[in-house]
Amino acid sequence: MIPLPLAEVARLCEGELTRADGAAEITGVVIDSRRVQAGDLFVAVNRGAEFAPEALKRGAAAVLVPSDAEVALSALAGAVRARSAARVIAITGSTGKTSTKDILAALCAPHLRTVAAEASFNNELGIPLTVCRLEIETELAVVEIGMRGLGQILQACGFVRPQIGLITSVGPVHLELLGTVERVAQAKAEVLRGLEPGGVGIVPAGEPLLEPFIPDGIDLRRFGPGGSSFLISFEPGEEISHGVFEIDGERVELELALSARHQAENTLAALVAYRALGLPLEGAQEGARTIRLSRWRGEETALSAGGLLINDSYNANPISLAAALEHQAQLAAGRRRVAVLGTMAELGAESERYHREIGSRASELGVAAVLAVGEGARAYLDLADGVAEREWAPDAETAAELVLEMARPTDCVLVKGSRVVGLELVVKALEEAFAA
Repeated sequence: MIPLPLAEVARLCEGELTRADGAAEITGVVIDSRRVQAGDLFVAVNRGAEFAPEALKRGAAAVLVPSDAEVALSALAGAVRARSAARVIAITGSTGKTSTKDILAALCAPHLRTVAAEASFNNELGIPLTVCRLEIETELAVVEIGMRGLGQILQACGFVRPQIGLITSVGPVHLELLGTVERVAQAKAEVLRGLEPGGVGIVPAGEPLLEPFIPDGIDLRRFGPGGSSFLISFEPGEEISHGVFEIDGERVELELALSARHQAENTLAALVAYRALGLPLEGAQEGARTIRLSRWRGEETALSAGGLLINDSYNANPISLAAALEHQAQLAAGRRRVAVLGTMAELGAESERYHREIGSRASELGVAAVLAVGEGARAYLDLADGVAEREWAPDAETAAELVLEMARPTDCVLVKGSRVVGLELVVKALEEAFAA
């Protein structure tokens, strides 16, 4: 982190600031006392004040118990960003933003000193924590920005100050708060409104919902069918896949450490941003083989009798879940398919319809068994008539027991649901019982 004087921290942040003896500046910002390193500022979030003594013992330069943690972290991030000459890319979208961030960071790292958001650090706390990791030497920051309502992305852009804004997709997410997919598009387009002067906007081609919200005066680039950049072909492999892309008239072939077509589409979006930085497409291969997605996003584990476990348990919405079922069908290679599907959260009044449609899609794709987990997940089973074995579990704990009765170590098992369902418990049960 670019150092900040403690005197400036005191001016920026309302709350109680406790300094370590002799400390004059901070060289990092954390909200987890277990991650404190010498020179850090520990910002006590929620019950964090209880761990202030531990943070100081670990070498924290200071502890801040803020009046408002989000305001304090945003102010600190703004101060760091103001001292940085790095270029900043802000990524948002209904699906694919974390994976696109991971891919873009891998592509850029061999060419630019890069800082990227950890895992899914994309909320009111995670975004400023990413910005606070900027060093004097940092040349590029890849920041992931999530939202639950209107105004949140634009507010984050106030301290992120991106020169490039990338929208990966627009779809039915956060409908409980936003109401319509049109309002989702409006919220996502705030990343374009929040660009620095002369900024570059990158959007999916053929997405009419975005059009009313694209501001004038930005350098706009479109990817996907109908755009100037698109995926020509994708040949999946067990370890390395082959993708051919066209980026603004320039063709590039890449060997990718990815197996899903939807990840090749995320790679396309990342390549457009990579090119917008002025980086040579012929240099993209250096980072392409090093791509590692954040945990619980399509992780593949071999099972003891030749089966395969696909752990995609971090989150789910109708678009990503349909893509995951199609990917499972691709990977199954004749294996019996089992899908453990958790509730898709925050879908509002149309939640039941979206769940039914996914159940119907599982049936069309030939899934042999569906275990629906969570109250909202019951609707998966309504239109899944073609699925031979259908069960429902009220929670992940129950599902972790039922899945061992439904699945076999020769199966291809997909586990996916919204974060609130906690399906990593099901993954753990399967790994303990069947992992090779």
